[in-house]
Amino acid sequence: MRSGFTLLFLIVFLFPGQMATGSQLLSVDFEVFGHVQGVCFRMYTEQEAARVGVVGWVKNTRGGTVVGQLQGRADGVQHMKAWLSETGSPSSRITRTSFSNERTLPTLEMSGFSTRY
Repeated sequence: MRSGFTLLFLIVFLFPGQMATGSQLLSVDFEVFGHVQGVCFRMYTEQEAARVGVVGWVKNTRGGTVVGQLQGRADGVQHMKAWLSETGSPSSRITRTSFSNERTLPTLEMSGFSTRY
């Protein structure tokens, strides 16, 4: 029992950021470039965000891109950043994704994930 306590003590006090990283709440804005309109990109983004427990919104722009905001646990937001950069909807062709305004949050500022028009 004592060795388990010692190990936990070492992990928590010597590497405090390592334990909290995945549960920290983040917010980030995004813009996806390429062939991302008319290919159900927003619908697939909503589905993937719901699957990993991320909240936020997504919408098409007049310039042919898709923009939005993600909020959630750091691991979920990081997953969505990779998904928006590399995967997207099956028929999409992503050429570039930009992320901005990344910040930590004390609590989520929205609930659910929606498509805005």
